Amino acid sequence: MRYGMVIDLDLCVGCRTCAVVCKEHNAQAPGTWWNRVFTPGSKYHQIPAEAEGGFSMYYLPVSCMHCENAPCEKVCPVGATYTDERGRVLIDYERCIGCRYCLSACPYGVRQFNWEDPKGAKARAGYQEGYSYGYPFPHRDKEGRLVYTPDRPKGVVEKCTFCVQYTDKGEEPICVQSCPAGARLFGDLDDPNSRINQVLRKEKGERLLEELGTKPKVFYLPPKRK
Repeated sequence: MRYGMVIDLDLCVGCRTCAVVCKEHNAQAPGTWWNRVFTPGSKYHQIPAEAEGGFSMYYLPVSCMHCENAPCEKVCPVGATYTDERGRVLIDYERCIGCRYCLSACPYGVRQFNWEDPKGAKARAGYQEGYSYGYPFPHRDKEGRLVYTPDRPKGVVEKCTFCVQYTDKGEEPICVQSCPAGARLFGDLDDPNSRINQVLRKEKGERLLEELGTKPKVFYLPPKRK
C-alpha cells in the first residue's frame, strides 16, 4: 500500500479551507502552515491577449509531497525522517535533533521549524488548552515512534503527515474531508482499482519539480483553458 493524493486544479477555488482545517486539526502554532495555497500565473490558463487583463489565474495548494525518493529522508543524520509501510513520509519527534538539514534538502519548502515552544506561542495568541478538535492525543506508529502530538517540542521540524492520526483509522486526511469543491482525492496508488488510480489513468496527472527525480505521491490535474 502506498498512499497518494490527486488535486484537481480546475476544481480548486482557492478558499484555503484545506490550510485552515489542517492547522486546526494538527494543532499548528501561530505562524505555522503545513498547507499553503499559492496563486501563480499559468502556462495552461492563457487567454487571448486582447481580452482584459491578458491572463487568468489558478490556485496551487502545496504541502508535503511525500516523495518516493525523499531528499529530506536521505540527509537526516539520525533517521528521524522516514517512510512508513503506507508510503507516508513521517517525522519521529522524539528522535529529531533540529539540525534542519531536511529543510535545506526539501525542494518544495514545506517543512516548518519550531523556533520556540509552540505551547507558549499558542497561549500568547489566546488559544485555549485542547483547542485542537481533530485528534487531541499523541499518536504513535506500529513501531512506537511518536509521529503526531498536539504539542510538538521546541527545536523540531514538522510538516504534513497525510493526517496519520486519521489515516491510521481508515479515514481520509482532513483537507480531503473538508474541501468544499471536492478538489482532492486520496487513496492507494498500489491498488489499480482505487479511485485515485482511475482518475490518473483517465487524466494526465503532473507532479511538481518532477525533473528532480523526487517522485512525489501528490499529483495535480492541470487547469484547462476556459
